[in-house]
Amino acid sequence: MIFITAKFRVLPEHADQWPQISAAFTEATRAEPGCLWFDWSRSLDDPTEYVLVEAFRDDEAGAAHVRSQHFREAQRTLPPYLAQTPRIVNATLPQEDWSLLAEMAVRGRE
Repeated sequence: MIFITAKFRVLPEHADQWPQISAAFTEATRAEPGCLWFDWSRSLDDPTEYVLVEAFRDDEAGAAHVRSQHFREAQRTLPPYLAQTPRIVNATLPQEDWSLLAEMAVRGRE
């Protein structure tokens, strides 16, 4: 899978509305057949920072995402709300889902 984590620094005046601002892009991406997940979280330390964790089935699914109309639309509409260019980590991993964190195993509740 293609595993991506990106940090988005949103302008302070738009930080509380970021989930609504990015909603159409999020919904369209989640509907892609090759999207495994596309999840936003807000930083506990910086309320203007959102972290996007996303995964795509394979290179073909990742490429289809970047070529999609909603991706091109997001390239046009989202940057005006950002304080800086998002930072990204992009890796290809030989798995299809999250692994269990064995060091913090929860016994008897799974």
